[in-house]
Amino acid sequence: MSNIEQYDEVAERWGEQAYADPSVYLARRAQLVVTLGPRLEPGERVLDLACGDGGLAEFLLPFGLEYLGVDASRSMVEAARRRLGERALIERGDLNDYEPPESVSATTCFRAVYYARDRGAFFRKVAGYTERKLVFDLNPRQYALDAVEGDLRAAGFDRLETRPFFTPQRVALPRPIGAALRAAERAGPLARLALRVRFTLICAASRS
Repeated sequence: MSNIEQYDEVAERWGEQAYADPSVYLARRAQLVVTLGPRLEPGERVLDLACGDGGLAEFLLPFGLEYLGVDASRSMVEAARRRLGERALIERGDLNDYEPPESVSATTCFRAVYYARDRGAFFRKVAGYTERKLVFDLNPRQYALDAVEGDLRAAGFDRLETRPFFTPQRVALPRPIGAALRAAERAGPLARLALRVRFTLICAASRS
């Protein structure tokens, strides 16, 4: 079974299966899309590659942003269109090959950079249609940040801002514990220690 077929099978119940508390997880992700790196302003368009069922859009649209979602799974695209209706544009496409009809302010790619057939080529393609920044998540235990930053620089993104993201995807935490983890994201040595065993970095790549 291909990766796309696996996502086709779970599209209808993706949100409830993928996230223990999507209202917390996706809201925090959306906040960082807007604020990490150059801040996005109302009216700007975000291209969300590998958008799944469009759940992130629910938390980006209140910022006044326009949303374009793209996913390779036909069932995910259908689920996103049902969710968002006329509030957003959803298209089917592979993140390696897709190009939007016009430039976008920001491109996001969550839990999917590893689907790039050639990471450097993917970054170069995104740089060609992205005016302000590329925002994605990275497992620093799986991918060396220095190597990723090198690929970004080669693609024209000469600035990289990162932020630890300590909100679990599949575990709903009591509010005090969640707040403590969010505070730890800014704790320097403690954050770096935590990233050695768990959690991810949110990366915002932009140009000077």
